[in-house]
Amino acid sequence: MTTVQDLIDRLEAEAAADADRTTTPDVGIIMGSDSDLPVMEDAYDALDDLGFAEQTDFGDPPDARFTYESYVVSAHRTPELMYAYGETATERGLDVILAGAGGKSADLPNMTASIAYPVPVIGVPVQEKSVDSVIGMPTGAPIVAVDAGKSYNAALSAAQVLAREHDAVAERLVDLHDEQKAGVADVSADLHDLGVDGFRER
Repeated sequence: MTTVQDLIDRLEAEAAADADRTTTPDVGIIMGSDSDLPVMEDAYDALDDLGFAEQTDFGDPPDARFTYESYVVSAHRTPELMYAYGETATERGLDVILAGAGGKSADLPNMTASIAYPVPVIGVPVQEKSVDSVIGMPTGAPIVAVDAGKSYNAALSAAQVLAREHDAVAERLVDLHDEQKAGVADVSADLHDLGVDGFRER
């Protein structure tokens, strides 16, 4: 059975190892509970769409240049793990963290942003009732946040952070944006050519 201390030891060992930059995750994805996963899965999809690969402790390291990792980190049930994750973020090479949390006391994004500073944290309110908690940071303690459930957009924002330093990520973002524009153009042409009734029946 894995303990919280085991996870803390792992994070601290990775930080102390000063691993080569190409083998450390660029984006960290954390959530307060595995019940948040259905919402946070869109973030994984977005990063996959951009050519990122998931980095785990199983199997060979991914071939992709850009990677992400994921953990369940509860602000209320495992605060010591949350502190360890935030405190080791810079040393472990993370450029940005996505943090999802639900409920009215969605403290994980905010607390992580305070601990991991200056690594930027993008908060994802898993539910509508989580929005006020996630965006309620005081002046001088910044967090970026998306609307409830919009983890796909959070991942795109994370990629935009990386794109400032990495042309390859910027190119992937532009390609994805062009694909989205082409999709809208295709739908628009179909609606015009087929008419409303034909479009509905296609």
